Amino acid sequence: MEITAKAKHIRMSARKVRLVADVVRGSQVEKALAQLKFINKLAAGPVAKVINSAIASAEHNYSLEKSNLFVKEIRIDEGQTLDRWMPKAHGRATPIRKKASHINVVLAEIKDSGVRKAKEQKLEAPVKLGEKPKQDDGIKVDRKEKSEPTDAEKEKGAKLNDPRDKTGRSGHLKNEGSNTRGFVGKMFNRKAG
Repeated sequence: MEITAKAKHIRMSARKVRLVADVVRGSQVEKALAQLKFINKLAAGPVAKVINSAIASAEHNYSLEKSNLFVKEIRIDEGQTLDRWMPKAHGRATPIRKKASHINVVLAEIKDSGVRKAKEQKLEAPVKLGEKPKQDDGIKVDRKEKSEPTDAEKEKGAKLNDPRDKTGRSGHLKNEGSNTRGFVGKMFNRKAG
């Protein structure tokens, strides 16, 4: 019996996650999780989460024991790469590649238990669209009609417009002669010659 679990678009490069995956490949699940606790790598967290997810699906869907499972296969694939850039001296820009990875884990049984099918889940009978719903003989509540609000109630909810207010749309004072270029002015604040 094989159980698979996946985690996609993990924001770590596949090369760094593979260092952690190589440690747990082929080992028992409990030993693998114990090793991941003490590895001083950031990638140990996502790998442990995927292994725990596979264990949970094995226990819940197939009623398998945690002690009888081992990591048969763990594969780290490259995800999408986000291309960014960083401003440098003399008006140049250098590229930054923010890489992602996909983690695929396959757990298998050490000693075959003979379980081949997942547990049957009991589902409620579906509601047919042609049938009318049965009327509920619940408690009837008298609904009071709302009267129109008085002038005092209307004034409470109304927003006052003060013509003396010299603030902008966002409620902040406008600085005279402020730079309207936004963040570009912070990055390129000198002439590039």
